[in-house]
Amino acid sequence: MTLGELIARLPGARLTGDASLSVASVTHDSRHAGPDSIFVAIVGLATDGNLYVEAARRKGAVAVVSEEPPRPGGAWVQVEDARVALATLAAAVLGDPAQHLTLVGVTGTNGKTTTTHLIDAALRAAGHKVGLIGTIQYRVGDRLAEAVRTTPESSDLQQLFREMVQAGCDHGVMEVSSHSLALKRVHGLGFRVAVFTNLTRDHLDFHGDMDRYFEAKRTLFDTLLRADGHAVINAADDRAAELRAVSRGVVWTFGVEREADLRASEVSLSLGGTRFRVQTPVGELVVESPLLGRFNVENLLAALGASLALGLPAAAVLRGLQSVTGVPGRLERVSAGQDFTVIVDYAHTDDALKNLLETVRELKPRRIITVFGCGGDRDRSKRPLMGAVASRLSEAVVVTSDNPRSEPPESIIEEILRGMNGGRKAERHVVVDRRDAIAKALDMAGTGDAVVIAGKGHETYQVLRDRTVPFDDRQVVRDLLARLARSGRA
Repeated sequence: MTLGELIARLPGARLTGDASLSVASVTHDSRHAGPDSIFVAIVGLATDGNLYVEAARRKGAVAVVSEEPPRPGGAWVQVEDARVALATLAAAVLGDPAQHLTLVGVTGTNGKTTTTHLIDAALRAAGHKVGLIGTIQYRVGDRLAEAVRTTPESSDLQQLFREMVQAGCDHGVMEVSSHSLALKRVHGLGFRVAVFTNLTRDHLDFHGDMDRYFEAKRTLFDTLLRADGHAVINAADDRAAELRAVSRGVVWTFGVEREADLRASEVSLSLGGTRFRVQTPVGELVVESPLLGRFNVENLLAALGASLALGLPAAAVLRGLQSVTGVPGRLERVSAGQDFTVIVDYAHTDDALKNLLETVRELKPRRIITVFGCGGDRDRSKRPLMGAVASRLSEAVVVTSDNPRSEPPESIIEEILRGMNGGRKAERHVVVDRRDAIAKALDMAGTGDAVVIAGKGHETYQVLRDRTVPFDDRQVVRDLLARLARSGRA
């Protein structure tokens, strides 16, 4: 395409330079600029793309898009919003690939990853080829790639959509983070189905307060959802009525033992899995799943609602839901023949930790021993809240390091401990080194106990002040259990 053809998609854009220049790619990363590319200078959380204009030009960028006034040295396009420009231009130069996909977006504080995996499984059971984008991984057809962030930057997202179309995918299922909505990474997309799981305290370091956090989530429903689309909303959430009022398209709600369009009843929970009846807009169904815990009932309802909204046959949907035996790092059991249970989970907010520990307690272990910490350079307000939850719902707590980043782990732990001073006094231990903390918990565990390791889940690294090191809670547990077995303990 020519620069002029692309710029025509940006109302109010002011071009200085040659409109006939040929453009083959769009990027926000000066390192990826090349001949016939456009460099869009966005202001990021850590740096300003306008500082890298000359670097992009040296790489061969033929034009720069920026909110700043023109600089000499080449074609320049001044725009009101560089992030909107990036999303718009990236889609245009790649042939608007998202228009060839039926998009399903899932947003909320907790449950996004499990819900997207369930919807993906239902679609594949119904014979569709699906692309999946989320916290754990990106999947294009049958090809997997490690996820860089929950929702990629808009230019990277459009490239993934293009690869999905080229691979023969007809649906794209994605987690839509509040960051991506606020930063317009998903600008211009049209979602056939939008799912809202819940809203609890998280990311307030970025959004500032819960109202602005919700406003970001709401964008998926009042702006990005197609007029002929479906909203699927958790009826139990405090924001459900407000979200329902502003959503485009048809709105379905889901809930457990409460008035909703998809209403679960006769819920049965065990270590073998979950079973419940559900009244739906297409009639009564029985859902059976190997997933554990009451909060997974809501995830299953959300996925069921989204799948039925897509028009998938109910029988195929139920087969797909039942095929998901687990999601990495989500209530994931690690077993090496020991006589106690070890569960690794991504829970990193007070609400997620509460749901996790209540779920484990419902399975009636002898004791719950919880290992957790909090990430550095993130919302500090949840630290004492997580401490209070862990203390109230565990018999013993080992407080440790998570991803401390630039903060001293000891300072983070001190803030967690403040929340553990009131209410129930669980046995508590502080072990800063996470591997040693997990070892401590396993050493403490006896027959019938449950060791719950929360916060990092599927992650395979730990972010320290000056480096990122390999660290996988699940592998650490396996190594330590093997050591216990060799010592004769197990």
